[in-house]
Amino acid sequence: MSAPARWAVVVVVLAVAGAVALWPRSPEPAEQGAIPTRTERTVDLDAARGQAALRPCPQGPPDAPGPQPLRGVTVTCLGDGRPVDVASTVTGRAVVNFWATWCVPCQEELKVLDAYAQEPGAVPVVAVLVESKEADGLELLAKLGVRLPSVADPADGVRKAARVPRTLPLSYVVGADGSLTQVTDPVVFTSVEQVREVVG
Repeated sequence: MSAPARWAVVVVVLAVAGAVALWPRSPEPAEQGAIPTRTERTVDLDAARGQAALRPCPQGPPDAPGPQPLRGVTVTCLGDGRPVDVASTVTGRAVVNFWATWCVPCQEELKVLDAYAQEPGAVPVVAVLVESKEADGLELLAKLGVRLPSVADPADGVRKAARVPRTLPLSYVVGADGSLTQVTDPVVFTSVEQVREVVG
C-alpha cells in the first residue's frame, strides 16, 4: 500500500473514532432510576402485610361513630392497606396506643397489649403507628410477633385531632360514651394485669 493510501486509512479511522466519541449516548440505567442505590430499599408492602399477619382493623356499626374528636380523621389500616376513619375503629370501650418503631419502651408495651387483647372479655386495642414508615412498622410487628389491629398515621392526624401529647408510648382508654382518657399510671404497661386494672 502506498504512503498516501496509508495516510488516507489513518484519517478515516481517526474520523470514525472521533464521531463515536462525540455521539450522544442515552443515560445510564442508574441515571434513569432503574437501579436503586444501596441506600434505597424497595419494599413489597403486600408481602410485609402477609408476614405481619395483623388482625383486621375493627369497624363499628354506622350508628356508633366513635370519639367525636377523631371523626373524619383518615388513616391506613396496616393489616390490609385500606383507608379507614380512625373513629370507626374504636366505637365502644377500647384502648388506643400510640407508638413508633424507634421507641424502645413501645416494643415491650405492644407485646403486653397484644397479650391482653387476646384474653376473653378484653376490650379492643388499636395501635396507632406514628413518626414511622408503614414498612418499618410491619417489619417490627412481625419481628415482635404482635398481631394487634394497627393503623398508620404518617400525617399525625390522630394526635393533632385529639390534642394528645407527643410523648411515646402513650395510651388512651376510650369510654362507652366516646370519651378519651389518657393513661398516666402506669406510663408504660408492663403487665396484662395493669391493662385490666386501667380498663376496668
